[in-house]
Amino acid sequence: MDIFNELSEFIALRLKSCWSIAPGGDWIEHKAHADYDLWLIQSGTVSIAIGGILHTAQPGDVVFFYPRVPYIASCGEEGCRFIYVHFDYGIGEQQQILGDFQLSGIVDNRLIREEAGLFVRAFAQSEQPGGKPGNRLYLKACLTAVIARIIALHGQGRYSGAFQNGTATRRSGRDLDILQPVFRYIDDHLHKSIKMNELAPLAGISEKYFISYFKKAVGITPGQYVYQIKMNRARDYLYQKKYTVQQIAGFLGYPDPFTFSKAFKKYYNVPPSKFD
Repeated sequence: MDIFNELSEFIALRLKSCWSIAPGGDWIEHKAHADYDLWLIQSGTVSIAIGGILHTAQPGDVVFFYPRVPYIASCGEEGCRFIYVHFDYGIGEQQQILGDFQLSGIVDNRLIREEAGLFVRAFAQSEQPGGKPGNRLYLKACLTAVIARIIALHGQGRYSGAFQNGTATRRSGRDLDILQPVFRYIDDHLHKSIKMNELAPLAGISEKYFISYFKKAVGITPGQYVYQIKMNRARDYLYQKKYTVQQIAGFLGYPDPFTFSKAFKKYYNVPPSKFD
């Protein structure tokens, strides 16, 4: 799950629509969404059948649907009320990166109460007549916090989505598992110049196909990935205030401090000597 932290600068979240609905006890919905869908249950009990398995969401729970997964949803006799959100979430050109992880399911309200509460309050503010234009931006920020919390819970082993019955909805040619040895190698060899002909064999892929495979899986090229990781580490080293620019350049495989400073300034818009 570290990929989301390492590549946070490349993450793009697009909030497409957000509404609150209150269906009655006779409500039944048969559907498969074209994008990611999130339901924040406000009241009542919502039953969701996927692949013949019935799941139940209670007030405060967050329901996370992946695209193109058919489901049947209904609520009890008392009806229900929930906020639903359609959104896209991607890294670079990989616009459905979350599908490579088992996140789709019902997140217990005890695990996500703070983030879900922020979103619900932000939604209420955005619905007020004459609301400020910034309310939509804040709503998007709160949705980002909800997704980040789900990712963190999964990374900590505290949550695993149950909608796929143990199988993530990966797409052919976009399986991040194959690239795990590549990620580890890059992290262990930042002190040197990393070549594509070193990385391709680690994934069992021909050098000719490796760059396109990597970009489809991760959303950016291997070169962009290596550069991003090096800039992340450079930032961390500078924050520690223990190393000179020359030392950091050596740690990250740059031939001299000038080359490193040029690369750093291109990314952060300030030289390392003035980074604060």
